[in-house]
Amino acid sequence: MRPTLPVVGTAVAALVLAAVPAVAAPSTDALISEVYGGGGNSGATLTNDFVELANKGTTPVSVDGFSVQYISASPGASTQWGVTPLTGSIAPGKTYLVAEAKGTGGTVALPTPDATGTIAMSATGGTIALVSGTTALTCKTAVDCAADTRIKDLVGFGTAAVREGTATAALTNTTSASRKAGLPDTDDNSADFTTGAPSPVNSKGETTPGGGDPDPDPEDPTPGDKRIRDIQGVTRVSPLVGQKVTNVPGVVTGTRATGDRGFWIQDTAPDNDPRTSEGVFVYTGGTAPTVAVGDSVVVSGTIAEYRPGGETGSLQTLTEITTPTTITVSKGNPVPTPVVVKNVPAAYLPAPGGSIEQLPLEPAKYGLDYFESLEGTLVQVDDARVVGPSNTFGEVWVTVNPAENKNLRGGTTYPSYDQQNSGRLKIKTAGTLPAANVGDVFAGATVGAMEYTNFGGYTLAALNLGQHASSNLQREITAQQKESELSVATYNVENLDPSDPQEKFDRLADGVTTNLRSPDVVVLEEIQDNNGATNDGVVAADQTLQKFSDTIFAKGGPRYQWRQIDPENLKDGGEPGGNIRVGFFFNPQRVSFVDRPGGDFKTPVQVVKKNGRATLSVSPGRIDPLNDAWASSRKPLAGEFKFRGRTVFVVANHFNSKGGDEAIHGRFQPPNRTSEVQRAKQAASLKTFTEQIRAIDKGANVVLAGDLNDYQFSPALKTLTGDGNLKALIDTLPVNERYSYVFEGNSQTLDHLVMSKNITRFSYDVVHINAEFADQASDHDPQIVRARPSTGDANVDKIVFAIEDILDCLKK
Repeated sequence: MRPTLPVVGTAVAALVLAAVPAVAAPSTDALISEVYGGGGNSGATLTNDFVELANKGTTPVSVDGFSVQYISASPGASTQWGVTPLTGSIAPGKTYLVAEAKGTGGTVALPTPDATGTIAMSATGGTIALVSGTTALTCKTAVDCAADTRIKDLVGFGTAAVREGTATAALTNTTSASRKAGLPDTDDNSADFTTGAPSPVNSKGETTPGGGDPDPDPEDPTPGDKRIRDIQGVTRVSPLVGQKVTNVPGVVTGTRATGDRGFWIQDTAPDNDPRTSEGVFVYTGGTAPTVAVGDSVVVSGTIAEYRPGGETGSLQTLTEITTPTTITVSKGNPVPTPVVVKNVPAAYLPAPGGSIEQLPLEPAKYGLDYFESLEGTLVQVDDARVVGPSNTFGEVWVTVNPAENKNLRGGTTYPSYDQQNSGRLKIKTAGTLPAANVGDVFAGATVGAMEYTNFGGYTLAALNLGQHASSNLQREITAQQKESELSVATYNVENLDPSDPQEKFDRLADGVTTNLRSPDVVVLEEIQDNNGATNDGVVAADQTLQKFSDTIFAKGGPRYQWRQIDPENLKDGGEPGGNIRVGFFFNPQRVSFVDRPGGDFKTPVQVVKKNGRATLSVSPGRIDPLNDAWASSRKPLAGEFKFRGRTVFVVANHFNSKGGDEAIHGRFQPPNRTSEVQRAKQAASLKTFTEQIRAIDKGANVVLAGDLNDYQFSPALKTLTGDGNLKALIDTLPVNERYSYVFEGNSQTLDHLVMSKNITRFSYDVVHINAEFADQASDHDPQIVRARPSTGDANVDKIVFAIEDILDCLKK
């Protein structure tokens, strides 16, 4: 949870002026405390770059005859250090502000600087040095600068070649590097500094307009003029962001000593505005909090909005008090009664066609506005039903709207873009979280603070977890196919390679043999090459497939044969070096594969006419592999099969991922689903292929199977099925049972079986064995269809199917 969006005002840090080398003993008086190079750039608030110095010693430090100097991140032969002379002194515990170049943007001027220069610093990477003297430095490497005794302190940021230890993280137009609380000086820039919103403070203690008192009396527990509700405000972003606040009162409701360390405080005298939260998180950085639940405290610090995942991302922010100074007024006080969260509004978020961050909250109207209005507040969820299984990060998804799109197995189904299921809430605990499956319940009260986190959004940071009660959810076993039925399954086996533990192969094999009952054809996705993610040019996957086939056979399944095409190295996306691909397993005792040589990673399969029927030019063959639609994505693989003398075209698919799409709970509404553009092109390419088959033979049997990475209501699926010639079998299920994957508590569909409309005799099943369980062999559930392929003539089908029905009955 670390500041990547306006976290303004880190602890004032110090700048060493003693005559010691650049990499020297820790300073006891003064250091470079903050550097910022984005002033006046696009998106910046401040108009100027700046460098802030500070004195953590007990006596004033003179800077007469010193200078601040700057060099770019990758200095060349002709690169020179820029120099800004300094005068005056830094008082104990105070700062010294050096203004640098002014840009054309920004709206807020720096507080009156103590020195002014003209250096145009980079917004992302470079080096600042405090130097004894005003002669430009000549060193251009970390080693040479360490040997220059004129350098009193040095900070490299971003990709800086000159730095102490490791450089800080890269900066942006809206972030600076500030020395951490306590002003550490370990001579490792990355360890000593953190990035956040710029917070310049001059020698008079002045900050940017509205900054308040930056130096509260550390002994005065008198509450200041700001309350938590003033910090939280009535929108998602604090009206005080970037400002320093003094002695904000509250009672500690919870602490966190690991990970994102800090504590929550809550006002015991709330107002009557349902939009303003009465709780806030106090972020203590690398230091575990020293307060305890029930402590009455006053907290001074800087108001920040932390955006998980990075400042430029689509996620919302968490309002925090950072770089805090805390005074404990009394101990053992009662904490406020938790707000019981239930009956959350069904509407999810407003959708203005842009950012929602400045919109006034409407907690009675929108579910996520309701959660935001409780940010930092102690809340309680009673008898929380699990809708997304627990994971190794101590997270589990529950619903606070139990009837919301509930499915038969206890989950919450995602039925459309405008029904996001507002009752979903992530619970995260720092303690031990029981393995919980969908449908389980945390009975009684689960209590904790409401926050906003990466990977899921609104989260109950559990301080007390309800009693786990299992629903005894069972893994499904599909029906046994009839002798006359061709069974085709699809299974994403999640980056399978030979180095995976045998247990994973066993679990996947059990799924094929027991739960899917050994289908005739299994379309596989995410088969990796023989050495998995090792990036060394290997693309063959015969060892992966052989090990999987052997394991299935050892489990009592058929001796599957396989067909696939090795991809071009690093061209099909997925885990770098893994070369994932799609492929076919088939049971030669039940179905035969029509081999036609010539298919490789770049040769497109063609549909050709032979004896009045459609055939493939190569089998297996990749569909349209050179089309940009398949760039950095798996290419679909077509195969020609024979079942009881009837031809069946099966296409294995794995469309591009949803990576890059904006979160449905993010700040931009409606979210931008950028990945849909490529899937729409992929669906069009695949549809063209199926129409080429249909143009020759309207009665041809076509089965499209695989992970299409999109919903049944998505544009990609509509491209495939919109004209009615193909049908998505997921649509044959009841609406609330249309899912094969669980993400952030939404049971949703990514995997599909799509068939030509002339196949009219079939039964279809999503076999739930993974996605709803904490213990998974894959994160996807497989699917299977048992079908009677058509002869190509509907009248002949009636006769053939009738005979087959009789034979099936005789074999019972």
